[in-house]
Amino acid sequence: MTFRLHEHGVRVVLLDIEGTTTPMSFVYDVLFPYARARLSSYLRAHASEDELRDVLATLRVEWHEDARKGEDPPDWALADIPAAARYLDWLMDRDRKSPSLKRIQGDIWKVGFDARELRGELFADVAPAFARWKQSGVDIAIYSSGSVLAQKLVFADVIPLISAFFDTGVGPKRSVDSYGRIAHELRRPPEQILFVSDTPEELNAALDAGCQILLTVRPGNRPVEGPDTLDEISSFDEIV
Repeated sequence: MTFRLHEHGVRVVLLDIEGTTTPMSFVYDVLFPYARARLSSYLRAHASEDELRDVLATLRVEWHEDARKGEDPPDWALADIPAAARYLDWLMDRDRKSPSLKRIQGDIWKVGFDARELRGELFADVAPAFARWKQSGVDIAIYSSGSVLAQKLVFADVIPLISAFFDTGVGPKRSVDSYGRIAHELRRPPEQILFVSDTPEELNAALDAGCQILLTVRPGNRPVEGPDTLDEISSFDEIV
């Protein structure tokens, strides 16, 4: 299909990352293992810092909630750094969108990007589309469960073309209210925002908030289950 931004009154393209701008394999086979292998050493190296202590205090609240719900998280005494690493591993095994986990992952990835051990990976059509949309007067924003820091690392090569970054600080990606907050931050009515994602539950939340939506079907993405009711694209070349 061809989706014409100006014909639909779109002024902002809001994008998911994994499975939309970036291959799933880069996230799950490169970024996640890189962070997982360095969790313990990162926690030990920064254990005396107030910033990490604050993050771990928030993480501890999440651990108590998991324990209260009977989800059987690994035992963790607050001062036990190896146990904190085990809990973070446990969250990663479940692909949890934990803000504390995402913050720690972002810090670890920054070290990797700064050392040139990591480099952002985008589908080939992404950078040309960003340039095309920007030139036509359409803004670009990113919304991911990964931290804003991590987002900026992934998009380092095209960051001048991006107007705004959002993470779960505005709310969960499957919550209608999150998209209302994003619209408020962007100072645009929801109907002028096109949200593009590979996850129907996220798209439906954005649609309920009044945004326009497109489903991305990329190589390596998980199959989409349920009724075929969402407009699909397989490349950003289809958004003009």
